Amino acid sequence: MKTQLEKGSKKLLNAWAFYDWANSVYSLVIASAIFPIFYDAIFSIAGRDTQVVFGVEWKSSSLIFGTTAVAFSIVAIISPLLSGVADFLGNKKFFLKFFCYLGALSTIGLYFFSVDHIFIGLTLYLLALVGFWGSLVFYNSYLPDIANVDQHDSISAKGFSLGYIGSVILLLICLGMVMSQEETKDQVDMMKYSFILTGVWWIVFSQYTYKYLPKGNKSDGTLSKGVFYQGFKELKSIWAEMHHKPRLKAYLIAFFVYSMGVQTVMLAAAYFGAEELDWGETDKTLGLIVSILLIQLVAVVGATLTSKLSARIGNIKALIVINIIWIAICAWAFFVYTPIQFYITAAVVGLVMGGVQALSRSTYAKFLPETDDTTSYFSFYDVSEKIGIVFGMLMFLAMQELTGSMRYSIIFLILFFGVGVLLLRRVPKEGK
Repeated sequence: MKTQLEKGSKKLLNAWAFYDWANSVYSLVIASAIFPIFYDAIFSIAGRDTQVVFGVEWKSSSLIFGTTAVAFSIVAIISPLLSGVADFLGNKKFFLKFFCYLGALSTIGLYFFSVDHIFIGLTLYLLALVGFWGSLVFYNSYLPDIANVDQHDSISAKGFSLGYIGSVILLLICLGMVMSQEETKDQVDMMKYSFILTGVWWIVFSQYTYKYLPKGNKSDGTLSKGVFYQGFKELKSIWAEMHHKPRLKAYLIAFFVYSMGVQTVMLAAAYFGAEELDWGETDKTLGLIVSILLIQLVAVVGATLTSKLSARIGNIKALIVINIIWIAICAWAFFVYTPIQFYITAAVVGLVMGGVQALSRSTYAKFLPETDDTTSYFSFYDVSEKIGIVFGMLMFLAMQELTGSMRYSIIFLILFFGVGVLLLRRVPKEGK
């Protein structure tokens, strides 16, 4: 039997962080770059920007935002259910693998996405998203299990950095494939092949993580109906416990609010670029990919700088600084009309995007009490994030439908970051 690696060991930490390398290609190629461009292109080829689904005519962008909100709702519901089963079986790795393979195989299935069969395509998009975020529930919960407290910030940042580097490599490969073609229809075909590459990459590179991560500790007793509700009971219990942990509770509430803005910007950025900019003679496909690529490259630096900033001034103060920068970004975005302006915005977004994700995760891990039940605590964290994304996407969708433009939706996100800053300032200092 293979000997379990000791907590805090370099090999174990690297194996955990390497899952970011494996799965981050989804968040870049599918969620942020190639798929949004592909989605815009197939509707342009079809000569329309609306589609009837369930008897209702939707704008194409509203349709994808609504599907995204539904997918995150599903993740928020099933995460606590599965965390209870994972705790009972003592095998978080099984669920990490399950959602990885669900997401990767659904991503490969996006090859068949078309306007004429939009319902099937959106279902595959939804399952890919559920697989990606579902796997992160169990991946994130491993952090306190494999790393000591003083390692949380650095290994969390390393994971995000590996993810950005790996996803940029694949994006460059996909970019080469797409730009090797001159006709839009041929470029769309290359985008479909990039979906296959993304799914395969995700499956293959995750095997290194699975080789070294521990399964967990199996619970005593028999599997019963109560086990399936255990996750929800644990969430309720953890919320009750937070009344006695004001620092953790205050931070989680602040995270819930500002995360709405962060995730909505990340999910909507490429669609905003595709619909709202005047590309003129600039190749829209190339321009959008370059802007997303720029975000990823700068994000590697951003995650590292944020880790150093937090070590210097503290996690909460660093998060306040980042949220203030997000407010400035959203205000500036309202006046962005040209590709150059969009590239500048992308660079600044990249600087704070990697930093806020890595620091948010590690800050939560730092604030946790001494416990062996990390899955439940991180399930609470992930459910909070997913519910926040659902609210964020629905508000974004509603503002777009009401105003006919994403610009006012972007401005509306300032509210999330502004309230986030106020709530972060209310997080008690250590010992309170």
